[in-house]
Amino acid sequence: MKSLSTRTAGFTDSVIRRMTRISNQYGAINLSQGFPDFEPPGAITDRLAEIAADGPHQYALTWGAENFRIALAKKQEHFSGLSIDSESEIVVTCGSTEAMMAAMMSVCNPGEKVVIFSPFYENYGADTILSGAEPVYVPLKPPAFGFDGDELEAAMRQEGVKALILCNPSNPCGKVFTREELQIIADLAIKYDIYVITDEVYEHIVYQPYEHVYMAAIPGMRERTITCSSLSKTYSITGWRLGYVIAPPEITDRIKKVHDFLTVGAAAPLMEAAVTGLQFDDIYYQELQQHYTHMRNLFLNGLKDIGLSVTEPEGAYYVLMDISEFGYEKDTVFCEELARNIGVGAVPGSGFFKDCNSQYIRFHFAKQDETLKGALERLADIKVKMKK
Repeated sequence: MKSLSTRTAGFTDSVIRRMTRISNQYGAINLSQGFPDFEPPGAITDRLAEIAADGPHQYALTWGAENFRIALAKKQEHFSGLSIDSESEIVVTCGSTEAMMAAMMSVCNPGEKVVIFSPFYENYGADTILSGAEPVYVPLKPPAFGFDGDELEAAMRQEGVKALILCNPSNPCGKVFTREELQIIADLAIKYDIYVITDEVYEHIVYQPYEHVYMAAIPGMRERTITCSSLSKTYSITGWRLGYVIAPPEITDRIKKVHDFLTVGAAAPLMEAAVTGLQFDDIYYQELQQHYTHMRNLFLNGLKDIGLSVTEPEGAYYVLMDISEFGYEKDTVFCEELARNIGVGAVPGSGFFKDCNSQYIRFHFAKQDETLKGALERLADIKVKMKK
C-alpha cells in the first residue's frame, strides 16, 4: 500500500474532544470542551419546533438562506458600525470551523506562511497545514497575554507571509485585544500587505470594563479583513453548527466556491430557526453578558478560595490555571489524573501553546451554578490528592 498524506501525518486527535471522552470515562464534570449545560433561548427552540412540521427541509441557497443573511447583516451592522451587503459579503458555513477553513483555503497558497498568536485554538495550526501553508507563532505573554510589537513585526515581515489569524476574544486565554493593540496589528498588516482572518465567536462574551472592537472597523482594514464567527456561543447552540464569513465581495466570491465544495451548505431548518435569535433586541446581549459575568465570578472566586493560581479572563468563557506547584512533568498526565482522582475534566495547556507549555490547564465555565459548585466542591481536595 502506498503511504498516506504526509501533510496530515503529524496530526493527533483533538485534545479538547479527547478530554471530553476521558471525562465521560471517569464520570467527571466536564469543564474541558466548551459547551453549555443550559438551554438555548426558548424563542429559538420554539421556532425550531414549528419548522419541524412546516419546513424548510431541503437545500437552502449554497451560501446561506436569504432571510438568514439579511438578519445577520443587520445584526452585525448594528454592533460593528459597518455596512454589510447580505448578498455579496456573507457566506453561511457549517460552524466557524468551516468558516476558518474556507477562508484559509481561499487565501493561502502552498508554501506561504500564516502568523498565529500563541496560545491558540488548536484548529488554527491544523487549518494552516491543511492549506499547504506554514504557521509562524508569536507569543502572547502571561499573565496579561500582551504581545511584543517588534516580535510581531519580525514574524509578519518574513518572506511569504500571507495572513494573520486573530482570535478576539481569545480562546484559551480570554484576552480581549485593545483598540491600540488592534491598531498595531492593522498597521503591520497594511505595511506588509497581509490578510487578517479573525475568529470572533466570543464577540458578545466580554467582561467590563473591556470592549470588543471589530478588526474590520479599524481604518484601512475592511478590505483585508476576513471575519469568521458563529452563532454557537452567543445563542448556546453549539450543536447547530451555524457559522459565517463576512468579507469584501471579491474575497467572499472565492470563499463561496470553496465552501460549496467543502460542505455545500448549512442546515436549512436551523438557519430558519436562528433568524429569530438574530433579531433579538439589545437586552438579550446585555443579559448574556450579565449571565456570563456571574458564572465567571462564581468560578474564579471559588478557585481562588481553594488557593489556586488562575488567570483573569477579559472575555470568552475560559480560565487558565497554573499547575506548576503540583510537580507534574506532563500536563496531559495531570489532566487525566484530575479527571480520575478529582472528577473534573480540563484541557492540557500544551494543546494551545506552541512551546508545549505544561504550566497551564484550561477550564471552561459555561455551566449552570450547580455544575460549577459541584466542580469546585470536588476541586477543594486538589492540593491533597494531586501533589507529587
